[in-house]
Amino acid sequence: MTTRATGTFQVQLAPQETAAAIGRMSIDKEFHGDLQGTSKGEMLAVRCAVEGSAGYVALEQVTGSLHGRAGTFYLQHSGTMDRGAPRLSVTVVPDSGTGELAGVTGTMNIIIEGGTHAYEFDYTLPGS
Repeated sequence: MTTRATGTFQVQLAPQETAAAIGRMSIDKEFHGDLQGTSKGEMLAVRCAVEGSAGYVALEQVTGSLHGRAGTFYLQHSGTMDRGAPRLSVTVVPDSGTGELAGVTGTMNIIIEGGTHAYEFDYTLPGS
């Protein structure tokens, strides 16, 4: 059975040194709502010569509680902007859950409106 978790989060990106023309940033997030916790991760990104076109990939480890169940899991991001049209996939890395989140699977939708970041996380957990 799929469950939906919703809430908001704050994100801080910090540029990191890289030897390539690809930008690298650290990610620090704080989640509120049905998912309570923090995450730390790394992002690689590139902007193209055409306005509004770019791409990024990221991995982040989420630590906290999801509807009261505590543990950790990894999220994998793959995003593109095609002349301003966004396409984003954020999925739980298979078998990355620990503690009470062992076996978690799912996808997260990130919503940015008026400068506020929110999430919709559709997930399944064994025994739910």
